[in-house]
Amino acid sequence: MQKPNFDQWIGKTETKTGRLGEDLARMMHATVGVADTDAPGIGQAAPSLWHWTAFNPKAPLLQLAEDGHPVRGDFLPPVNLPRRMWAGGAVHFHTPVHVGHTLKQVSTIRAVEEKTETMTLVTLDHEIYDQDTLAITEMQNIVYLEIPKSFSPPKQRPAPETPAFSVPVNVSERLLFRYSAVTFNAHRIHYDLDYTKNVEKYPGLVVHAPLQATLLLGAGSAHSGKLPGSFVYRGVHPMFDTDDIHLMGSNETPDGMELCTGVPGGHQGLHGTVKWKD
Repeated sequence: MQKPNFDQWIGKTETKTGRLGEDLARMMHATVGVADTDAPGIGQAAPSLWHWTAFNPKAPLLQLAEDGHPVRGDFLPPVNLPRRMWAGGAVHFHTPVHVGHTLKQVSTIRAVEEKTETMTLVTLDHEIYDQDTLAITEMQNIVYLEIPKSFSPPKQRPAPETPAFSVPVNVSERLLFRYSAVTFNAHRIHYDLDYTKNVEKYPGLVVHAPLQATLLLGAGSAHSGKLPGSFVYRGVHPMFDTDDIHLMGSNETPDGMELCTGVPGGHQGLHGTVKWKD
């Protein structure tokens, strides 16, 4: 098979129109919202990172690969590596995204980097508009990997010993299924334990990176009482439904703080730095 020329994909753009409707906001609130509070209604600002539900994939079942992701080669390049992961990114919040408003996302492939024969990194840039106003600019890293013969965890980054806050999260199968449903994400590592263990060789169901980021940023904002201006994050270790996951903050300053999902006395999962709005 001839190797694809990934240079042809660099600079490629895709525009999607979406909407964080009232029903979707209610489902998202029921999944990740604060208990005993109401979901945001029409015209109200959505919590940070809820825009990730507004541009869900529309590929029909016949266009899904074995792992549940849409077949590559349309917008994303046809990387010939079986494992796909949302590795990290950077989000800059300019103005709120509102429930019920028409949203537009303009995506551009910034880079396709073949790091090794078994690792390729695709970098995307997104511009999200709330009606005609640029609300969010975002960079997203997607990593493609070979599937190992057995699970080999990466080097662990210790969780904070004395966090500014530490909030436990009940990462159940129900939570993972609901988040997959509300984001229309059919990736089987989040809900199909047999596939997860026997095909992708993980020891348990994998907690979505965007789910971790959404919960983290919400916990950080609740702790500080401030809204984020930017959030830079990356996955440093996979987290599973069997882990004792906590949302943690550390190294707090008036301008921002470090955030991570982590196992107390153990390792971090997703690590990020938030800067608060002035």
